[in-house]
Amino acid sequence: MKKRFGIDIDGTVTSPEAMVPYLNEAFNLNITLNDIKQYDLTPLVTISEEQFAQWFYENEPIIYKESPLAKGAKEVLTKWKQEHELYFISARGSHLQQVTEEWFLENALDFDHIELIGNHDKIEAAKKYKVDIFLEDKHDNAVMIHEACGIPVILFDTPYNQDPLPNGVIRVRNWKEANAWAEDWLQQKRSMEK
Repeated sequence: MKKRFGIDIDGTVTSPEAMVPYLNEAFNLNITLNDIKQYDLTPLVTISEEQFAQWFYENEPIIYKESPLAKGAKEVLTKWKQEHELYFISARGSHLQQVTEEWFLENALDFDHIELIGNHDKIEAAKKYKVDIFLEDKHDNAVMIHEACGIPVILFDTPYNQDPLPNGVIRVRNWKEANAWAEDWLQQKRSMEK
């Protein structure tokens, strides 16, 4: 009973803290992940949105190349890859395809497909690839994917995604909890298919 997992990359497979050292260094800050209370980072810096967008564009390849894996992600993804298809769907721009694939290879993470869509609207990609379940860290993405696709979405808990969740979007604290929830879900699917 092979399932297709749709999986976000940044803040999900990579540690949600990956950006923090770069923000601290570039903008002379002293923040931690707990200081990031919303997905939009511009309120933390003293430059315009346009200037921040330019900084981010210039620094994305370095940040993504050096992003640490989220704790427990490799073990769970390696296990899932043996039984399921892993489709990584990210808001990263397509110009980052090589950096992204090299990061996966360097971290010994197998994948069936990596789709870099260049924006946060992942609904079309989730439908196009017929994913059965999605893993995400951005609150509104999680809710919209669940509502538009009618699939469960596992949301990794961070300080920036604390709004209430509808049924069908499941908050987990780590990859161990994500795996446990997915295993229960898969068991229910198996029972229904008998």
